[in-house]
Amino acid sequence: MSTASLTRTAVAAALVVGVALTVVSVATMPDFSGDQAERLQAVAASPRAPLSAWTWVLSQPLLGIGVVGVAHLARRSAPVLATLAAVAFGLGVLGHAVYGGINLAMLAMAEDLGALEAHVAVLDRLEGGLMLPFMAAGLLGTVLGVLLLAATTWRAGLGPRWVGPALVVWVVVEFVGSGLVEWAGVASGALLTVAFGTLAATVWRSSITHWQTAAETTAAAPDAVTV
Repeated sequence: MSTASLTRTAVAAALVVGVALTVVSVATMPDFSGDQAERLQAVAASPRAPLSAWTWVLSQPLLGIGVVGVAHLARRSAPVLATLAAVAFGLGVLGHAVYGGINLAMLAMAEDLGALEAHVAVLDRLEGGLMLPFMAAGLLGTVLGVLLLAATTWRAGLGPRWVGPALVVWVVVEFVGSGLVEWAGVASGALLTVAFGTLAATVWRSSITHWQTAAETTAAAPDAVTV
């Protein structure tokens, strides 16, 4: 397998596996609707909490790789939008990955509920100070990144025409609808899976020349005829 083919395959796989891990993480997430003490108790009571925490952390770099790959594929037709989408989404996955570290720490805290007050104080201090920039990056980066990715796919004609609008709808359902209707979580997971799965298929079917370096493209071209 050539380097170009390996890169294309890695990007497509990252999109599929990344979105699958995200859906699994959200589906197995404990009830985090209460305060910090109630969240820790929910983690302690949920046998699926470790699965949710680990799949969330693992999903973020994969989603980042996938979106950067899509931006690379679209850069010839929409260079500015593609770059902005990759940067914004990259900040989003960074913020989410860092916060995922807090979720991993909560697994250990949940094993020692005798020190619940101390754990709550640590979490409150983190979320009220050190974590704020990363929490903001996770939220704003993801929203802006997905919207810019939607604009990029539309402008570049990447994939079916409905992919861009589907990503916009996902943002609305995920960040607005989730607080209004119960089925928003299911709809959000389905939309993201279909949209990213379609982008993965688009990457997989793309011409190998999009993934070759200049040297590889030159080497693959027919030898010039000297007159």
